[in-house]
Parts: sequence; structure tokens; C-alpha cells
Amino acid sequence: MSVDAIVHTESSTIRSMQIDSALTLGRHAKNSAPDFAILREDARKEGKRYSFEDVLLISEVVSTSSARKDYDDCTAKYGRYGIPVYLIVDPYAQEVVLHTQPTATGYIAAHTHKYGTGKLPVPLADGRTFTLDLDELPRPESEADACG
Repeated sequence: MSVDAIVHTESSTIRSMQIDSALTLGRHAKNSAPDFAILREDARKEGKRYSFEDVLLISEVVSTSSARKDYDDCTAKYGRYGIPVYLIVDPYAQEVVLHTQPTATGYIAAHTHKYGTGKLPVPLADGRTFTLDLDELPRPESEADACG
């Protein structure tokens, strides 16, 4: 797979998540810039950043170079900071891993949902629901299908 195809898959996935969401979105959390985040509606910037206390959901889209970080390092970090929901969107495995119940070392619960299995409603701590359409997430192009 070419670098252009990889970058296209990642940015298309992030765009797809943003389009599906009618919620307040934030891209910057303290000491981190996740691919996608949902903040409390009353979140206020502290300088140029938001506090982790304002973050309801963080999602990372796996790239070929970030898989270990997204699955291991970020899971531990976001759990330690008490992020209520952490979603790993993996276009290469064609699955989404939903982590809930944060702890000091990660998350108690992790549920895997395959692409193409309909809508995934994710309840948020403030009573709203973020719905991710697993049928609409972009899949990586194979080398044979890639243009250019």
C-alpha cells in the first residue's frame, strides 16, 4: 500500500467520524492531540488547550506506524487520565475497539466491533450518545486498487 493510500484512509476515517457526529467536537486535550475527541458542551479552554476533565471520548485511527502506540500506550494513558471512552478505529483490521471503565493502568472493558456491522451507539457521560456507523468507515485501498 502506498503512503498516499495510507494517509487517505486515515484522513477519510477521521472525516467520516466527524460527519457522523452532531456533537461538540474538540481536537486538543491537555498534552495530547488525538485524532478525534468529544468534549463536554460546557468545556472551556485553559489557554490553548482543554483539560482532560472536559473530554468524554477520544478516538485514535490506527496507521501502520502508530498501531503499538494506539493499542498499548494510548490505552494506558487515556485510562490513567480517566477518559470515560476510548475508541481505537483500525482500518487495517477493519474493526473498532471500544474501551470503557478507565483505571490507573488502562480500561476494565474492551469490546471489538467489526466494520460492516451497522451503527455503534456509544453512550457518553453527559447523557448524549455518539453513534458511529460501522458500515460507512473507509477501508484501506489495496495496492491493485490504488491510483498513482
